[in-house]
Amino acid sequence: MTTEYTENTAEPIRFDTKIAVLLRDDLEPWQRLNVTAFLVSGLATQVPEVIGDPYEDADGVAYLPMFRQPVLVFQGTKETLKTAHARVLSRALPRAVFTSDLFTTGNDRDNRAAVRAVGTADLDLVGLSVYGPRNAVDKVLKGARMHP
Repeated sequence: MTTEYTENTAEPIRFDTKIAVLLRDDLEPWQRLNVTAFLVSGLATQVPEVIGDPYEDADGVAYLPMFRQPVLVFQGTKETLKTAHARVLSRALPRAVFTSDLFTTGNDRDNRAAVRAVGTADLDLVGLSVYGPRNAVDKVLKGARMHP
């Protein structure tokens, strides 16, 4: 069970869920950052429980809420990504994908069309995000390694 967050406790916060991003290991640094940002935005829209409370600084200036837990970033080969994709589909976990075609588009409409134009088995995946129970996410990512 997810440990609830309270302002008045010094207890460590532990989650029984995991947010993870898997990136193909041949991406340029700017691509890794771009893909990660896009992928986690997909999870935030469909899994509201991953979002924490809004922030506020000592002067009362408000800031947007963010994920309530860390996002772990992994990397792997093209084959590792393909295997992870098959696993995440078989487990029906919330996920988002980023294909190599999306580097050539410039807007959401064209991004969706680029993904829709390719069959599931033929997607040229460069990134995948997933959310779910820790053990299920670990099984999806088996063979991947933490991003350096």
